Amino acid sequence: MVEVAYAGSMGPLMEGPIRRSVAQALGLELRGRGQGALALAHLIVGGAIRPDVFIAVTPGPMRLVLRAKQAARAWPIARTEMVLAYNPQSRFAKALLASPWWQVLATPGLRLGRSDPLTDPLGLNTLYVMDLAERFYDQPGLAKRILGSALNRRQIFAEPELMARLQAGQLDAAFAYRTQPASFHLPFIELPPQINLGQASMESYYDQVSVSLAGKSSRPQPLVFYAAALRTGPHPALGERLVRWLRSSQAEAIFKLESYSSPGAAAPLVP
Repeated sequence: MVEVAYAGSMGPLMEGPIRRSVAQALGLELRGRGQGALALAHLIVGGAIRPDVFIAVTPGPMRLVLRAKQAARAWPIARTEMVLAYNPQSRFAKALLASPWWQVLATPGLRLGRSDPLTDPLGLNTLYVMDLAERFYDQPGLAKRILGSALNRRQIFAEPELMARLQAGQLDAAFAYRTQPASFHLPFIELPPQINLGQASMESYYDQVSVSLAGKSSRPQPLVFYAAALRTGPHPALGERLVRWLRSSQAEAIFKLESYSSPGAAAPLVP
């Protein structure tokens, strides 16, 4: 058995096709724990949990673990990006396909969904996207016009409910990771690389914006997934074996089927 702590958004992938394929390809039972990557990193560094493998989204949580000397290297294995999902039956659907998305989102009456930036990384990433869009399209005040306040409760829903509400017609559009709309057969609009947080090579570009919430300031990071075998895990050799497999062409094909992209230009992380 190999124990894996992974970013919570990977749950359907890790507990479905990855678990089955690891059993077939490596003869290993995968025991997973999905949670926010930053919270997992703190638990690992503090010694509260000791998985064999840690998989984080964005470099920040993994760098915490590397700086604590709990892994020698972290490998990029996949990435995702922010998109705008929409209901194809919405009265705004045609406009979203014909006009700039940011103009349509500002239309009175459009019901936009996003998750809580205080508790969910997707919600925080939505704020980053809108701040970057404001600069990219040279539209001062765009984020305020579309989102209202950062904690506008008319737009905020629990992250697991967003796609279901969109599919049911309770929302017209919602910000999402690229991996999410496909499971609900929902279309989405791709956003430019300058604002979708999906390019590892643009980390310094994304870093030009910041968000302050509840007295804390934070900056965006590329949505790359990194895997590391941990020195403190109960089965370090199995951890190394699993990380090698996660970098294989077989694993990459599974990621692709689940709407994850290849890590592209992302480089391994070292302490």
